[in-house]
Amino acid sequence: MTTYILGLVLFFGVHSIAIVAPRWRDRMAARLGRLPWMAVYSLIAIVGLVLIIQGYVSVRQYPTILYTPPDWLQPVALLLLVFVFPLLLAAYLPGRIQQTLGHPMLVATKLWALAHLLVNGTLAGVMLFGIFLLWAVADRISLKYRQGPPVPRLPASRWNDVLVVIGGLGLYALFVLWAHRWLFGVSPLG
Repeated sequence: MTTYILGLVLFFGVHSIAIVAPRWRDRMAARLGRLPWMAVYSLIAIVGLVLIIQGYVSVRQYPTILYTPPDWLQPVALLLLVFVFPLLLAAYLPGRIQQTLGHPMLVATKLWALAHLLVNGTLAGVMLFGIFLLWAVADRISLKYRQGPPVPRLPASRWNDVLVVIGGLGLYALFVLWAHRWLFGVSPLG
């Protein structure tokens, strides 16, 4: 559990700097230079993510059950997840979806975390998905008071929304039918 918690602290700590200390982040980026700052930030995030994965695999072997979700929540979770991949793509493909939502990646993160909280009642699952959900809500609220970092995007096009929907649904199908089991050892279909 220590590895898992350390990973969560590192990953969400570095991702929360912009929320709790945006001026400090800007000063550090100016002092170190943009690319070195991004390298340090990325290294900490990657180390945190690796520790989260290692810790989650370890604690999943001996789960602490907080609640047992009813079976009817599985299709609800799958329905919420339909929107996640299109929204992730919308963050990088400017169109009406991105314009309407403002921050489609944060919406995707919130939906992904909520869907997983509905079907995961273990302590480790609640910690992971609950923290992701709280972080995404806090980040979205903080963006009302600060400007987010520039996100690399493809050129705007009226076809981007079509690409977002078709590509996102294709990724969803791939993930539900194959990739989730391959990556995490659990099929979303039961």
